[in-house]
Amino acid sequence: MSWNASDYQSHCGYVWQHGESLVDQLAPQPGECLIDLGCGTGQLTQQIAKRGAMVTGLDSDRTMIDQATANYPNSTFPNLTFQVADAARFNPPQPVDAIFSNAALHWVTAAESAAQCISAALKPGGRFVAEFGGAGNVSTILTALQQVSGRDDLNPWYFPRLGAYSMLLEAAGLSVVFAHLFDRPTPLGESGLAGWLAMFGQRFFPEITAADWTQIVNAVERKVPELYQNGEWIADYKRLRIVAFKP
Repeated sequence: MSWNASDYQSHCGYVWQHGESLVDQLAPQPGECLIDLGCGTGQLTQQIAKRGAMVTGLDSDRTMIDQATANYPNSTFPNLTFQVADAARFNPPQPVDAIFSNAALHWVTAAESAAQCISAALKPGGRFVAEFGGAGNVSTILTALQQVSGRDDLNPWYFPRLGAYSMLLEAAGLSVVFAHLFDRPTPLGESGLAGWLAMFGQRFFPEITAADWTQIVNAVERKVPELYQNGEWIADYKRLRIVAFKP
C-alpha cells in the first residue's frame, strides 16, 4: 500500500524534526558520498546535502520519492538525488562514506538483509548512523488499537531490542560503537492521535468504511487518556539510536 506523501509532509513534520539531531551525530563532511536510507519526502536528505555532501535519498515508496524530487529538484540541488530502492535489496554503484537512516528501518522486517546491504554499501571505515523505533515503541497505542479492533496482527513493524540489533549489525560485519534505546514522548501536532492513526494505522484496514474507522479512532482515544497531556496528544515513542563503522 502506497503512502500519502502529501499528507505525510503536511502533518508528520515531527518525524524529520526529531531527526535533526541525528544529522548532527552523522556530521556529514563536504565531498563525502552518503545515502539517506528511507528518505521519505527528503527534508533531512536536503539538510545533509547543505553541509556539502553528495547525497542519494532512497525510499521504497514511489510517492515519497516523487514528493522529495519535487521538493528538492536536482537542477536546484545538484548534490542531491532521489531513487526508489528497497532497504533490504539496495546496491549502490560505488561504496559510500556513510549511510544515514531516520524513522525508516522499523518498516523493514527483513532486517538481516538490510544490515547486509548496509555493510556491503559502506567503504572500509564508513559509518552507519540510524534511529528508528525500538522495543516497546508505541505499545500503548497499539494495544488500544488491537483491543478496539479485535485484531492481534497489527504490529507489522520491526522494533528490536538494543542487544539484538547490535548483534545483527555485528554479524553483518559492522562494529557498533554507540547504541541507545530511550523513551521519546512525541507530540503529534495539530492532527493529533487521529492523524497518527490515519497515517500509520489505517493502512491495515483497507476494507473498512470511513464511518467505522472514525468509530475505531474515537474508541482508541478513549482508551488512552494518559497520552493526552496539556491539550495535545503525545505518542509513546521508544527510539533506538545506533552508530556503527565498517572496519
